[in-house]
Amino acid sequence: MTGITRFEPEPDTWQSSDETPPTAFTTDDHTERDHVYFATADEQLLTGVWECAPSILEIDSYPVHEVMTVLAGSVTITDNDADRSATFTAGDTFFIEKGTRLTWEITETLRKYYVIVL
Repeated sequence: MTGITRFEPEPDTWQSSDETPPTAFTTDDHTERDHVYFATADEQLLTGVWECAPSILEIDSYPVHEVMTVLAGSVTITDNDADRSATFTAGDTFFIEKGTRLTWEITETLRKYYVIVL
């Protein structure tokens, strides 16, 4: 079917991902993987599923606009400018605006669907 993409929480193939620096992982598990389901030709819009082991990242300026739905695990996001936090777990959907200064803490291996706009 052209034009319609079904997202599977466990895709047939995964790509290794290196968005998270090795020093950010908080356990011996450094697993990070991604599966892109759709990308525009200019890669300004991406959709897929991503998984990452527990880690903590301080992000000075979130690089994209991103909406995500947590499939498994847990992540706590702290908006460093507003000094407020929220924890998201399976079934939660949330959005991060490009440029947001935040702390991203995965407390339990996270798997999420995402839609990214650059």
